[in-house]
Amino acid sequence: WLEHLTVNQRVLGSSPRGGAQRVGLANLPAFFVYMKHTTYILYSPGIDRYYIGYTSSFSDRLSFHNDGARNKIWTKRGIPWEVYLTVEGLEKSTARKLELHLKKMKSRNYLKELKQNPKKLEELLLKLS
Repeated sequence: WLEHLTVNQRVLGSSPRGGAQRVGLANLPAFFVYMKHTTYILYSPGIDRYYIGYTSSFSDRLSFHNDGARNKIWTKRGIPWEVYLTVEGLEKSTARKLELHLKKMKSRNYLKELKQNPKKLEELLLKLS
C-alpha cells in the first residue's frame, strides 16, 4: 500500500494538477518505511504484576513507565518495572496482534513458557504474521 501513498502539494485551496502526487518508497524518509515495533512484557516485583504493551520506541516507553512524574496511568503503581521479555523488529500490526494475544491469555504460566521456550514464541509469531 505504501507504493500508492499520496502527499498533498498544497495545504489551502486546490491544485490545478490534481492536488496530490504519488510517492514511491524510495522518496519516503527511512524512519517511516523501516520503523519497527517492539512488543514488551514488564514485571513489577513491588505489586507482583506483569504489564504487556507495544511501541515503536521501547527505551522511551520503558522510561515513561518508570517515571513517576510523567506516568499518570495504571503502571505508576508498579514502579520500578523490570524488562521481562521483548520481541523486537515487528511490523506494527504483528506487534499489536501479539500484544492482544498475550493479554487475552491472562496467564503467568503462558508468559513464563514463552520466555523459556523461544520455539513456541517463533511459532506464535508465524501464526500472527
